[in-house]
Amino acid sequence: MAPNDSAGTTGNATDEATGTTVGRRKAARYIVPVAVAGVAAATIGLVPALADTGDPDLPEITAQQLIEKIAASDTEQLSGTVKISTDLGIPSLGGIAGLAVPGGGDGPQGGSSADPQQKLTELASGTHTLRVAADGPDKQRVSILDSAAEYSVIRNGDQVWAYDSKSNEAYHATEDKASGGAEKHDGARTPQGVPATPRAFAEEALKMAGPTTSVTVDGTAQVAGRDAYKLVIKPRQGGSTIGAITVAVDAKNGVPLKFTLSPSSGGKAAVDAGFTSVDFAAPAASSFTFTPPKGAKVTEADEAKTEGQAEKKAGERAPDFTVPGGPAGLDELAGGKGVKVIGEGWSAIAEIEAPGGKAVPTSPKSGDVPPAAQEFLDSFGDKVTGKFGSGTVFRTRLVNALMTDDGKVYVGLVTKDALVRAADNAA
Repeated sequence: MAPNDSAGTTGNATDEATGTTVGRRKAARYIVPVAVAGVAAATIGLVPALADTGDPDLPEITAQQLIEKIAASDTEQLSGTVKISTDLGIPSLGGIAGLAVPGGGDGPQGGSSADPQQKLTELASGTHTLRVAADGPDKQRVSILDSAAEYSVIRNGDQVWAYDSKSNEAYHATEDKASGGAEKHDGARTPQGVPATPRAFAEEALKMAGPTTSVTVDGTAQVAGRDAYKLVIKPRQGGSTIGAITVAVDAKNGVPLKFTLSPSSGGKAAVDAGFTSVDFAAPAASSFTFTPPKGAKVTEADEAKTEGQAEKKAGERAPDFTVPGGPAGLDELAGGKGVKVIGEGWSAIAEIEAPGGKAVPTSPKSGDVPPAAQEFLDSFGDKVTGKFGSGTVFRTRLVNALMTDDGKVYVGLVTKDALVRAADNAA
């Protein structure tokens, strides 16, 4: 039987269940301490290789009950294999990330190719296979498998190691427990938590649920050999680039097993996350231990920070290939006159004015940006006009940003037309 649910899924009930319970109680579960730079930092996903293999007959359940089941799950131990595929409608970020490295892609100058903040940009596009393991909130491991190499990030207590077998380089950082394990006490960057399992993806999605969201249970499935309910989250508003989010939830323990984000434009999923195999027994203790192999180059987080500061004092400046509209660029723009939010929910748009009201350079002068980076920008930019004047919309399948020639940026999970309307209304 495929349970169908319309009761108990109104915006208020869902918002109460998700915005508080899931966000506070479970936000830290199974989030591996790694970082991904760029617009797609929060949107890596898994390949749709986890096709439903059956339609198990499960007791009916409402959406609110299923959300509460996720929140109440106390499963803290697991290991398994995850497949990742992301189609955001942008070129592969692997080569673009390498542009910041003169002469190649062996890591930032003075840094390490094993640094998660450099390496994991690759997960923002393409297809990847991961092995994951977790044993409570302080022990996690994620390994990205390649045909001839493996890259791993291991957290054991306050110790974080990353190792790239291809280059035989390791990166080591110590988390500051006083600050929640997010950064080094001296300010050196260490891996931040990003979704690495369907559960982490699902919790982020459920935080967005509210009065502007429809949440229902739409049938059952089998994922990695386990029976699951399918929770479907859809925007009630028009103009969003997100069509629907489907989460397959383990019927027994409430752990999300698969996460799929479908864009409103149709076509293949932009983000599809799921296990191909999963085991909820405690992983071997050896999964969370690491000793650098003989001959490996080891970079300490403190050393990387010191070298970076020395370069800055010497007047050296690393090339800045920030993609206009990306997080780093928007952070810089937000340092001007601030950010104004237009609308709410899935259709919310951030209006940002450039520092000093200066126009945003949507067409860099020749030589300002390497040809490959300029080609990357031009590949997803559209010139637009309206009451606001003129500008360029930089588009992906999820995040779009309108940069006007008079120095404003409009960005959100909305369509190009929605951005133009917002700019016209603000003119």
